[in-house]
Amino acid sequence: MQNNNTQPLALSKVPTVTATFWLVKILATTLGETGGDAVTMSMNLGYFTGTLIFALIFLVAVVVQIRHSSFNKWIYWITVVATTTMGTTLADFADRSLGIGYPGGTLLLSTLLILTLFLWRVTCGTVAVSSVNTSVTEIFYWVTIMFSQTLGTALGDWTADTEGLGYEGSMMLFAGALAVVWAGSRFTTFSRTALFWTAFILTRPLGAVVGDFLDKPLAAGGMALSRYSASLTLTLLIVTLLWLLPQRPAIHSAPAH
Repeated sequence: MQNNNTQPLALSKVPTVTATFWLVKILATTLGETGGDAVTMSMNLGYFTGTLIFALIFLVAVVVQIRHSSFNKWIYWITVVATTTMGTTLADFADRSLGIGYPGGTLLLSTLLILTLFLWRVTCGTVAVSSVNTSVTEIFYWVTIMFSQTLGTALGDWTADTEGLGYEGSMMLFAGALAVVWAGSRFTTFSRTALFWTAFILTRPLGAVVGDFLDKPLAAGGMALSRYSASLTLTLLIVTLLWLLPQRPAIHSAPAH
């Protein structure tokens, strides 16, 4: 006899959250910092031009991602990297070129991020990543990610520079915050969706300060590595991990028709 309560499983357009996901995410956010700075600083194109370049790449990547009918890890992570590089140049443009500073940029982007999550929740009923399998949810998903990546850059620069923690101090701060989120996921009943987005946001400032630590001058507390070589190395690491380690789409129960 058929069980009428059984619901069919639907595949999401985003990957299952695993240790590999977080490792690639941190590498991608670090690449966004070094890659964004390579274009705006090393190539001397400036923050406005750099933002326009990466905004175009981001829009093309999102369109390809949305138009693709199923999860593809290469398309997905190219889109994520596009959000991190755009987030770097956009945050630097807002903080430095517009003159609102790191605190102002952090406040503005936090507001935009919270508003996007609120509208997503009201419109779709959930902000869980496993629900991302329609054009509407994908648009909300990528706008949320774009704001979170931009916020992460501003937040990382604020703690490292304005608050005087430096790159090593900021790395310890955000790594510690991520450890608290991990403990919350293991030992509490807190919302897994809320914990996911908290961790997703925190990995961006961690990647931002790691990227700055790699390519900033020794006098500024960095390692003075070439932005080009650092970006190439990070790209090769990401490609290698994606090549060797499988990634599967997230699964959620869809209502039976």
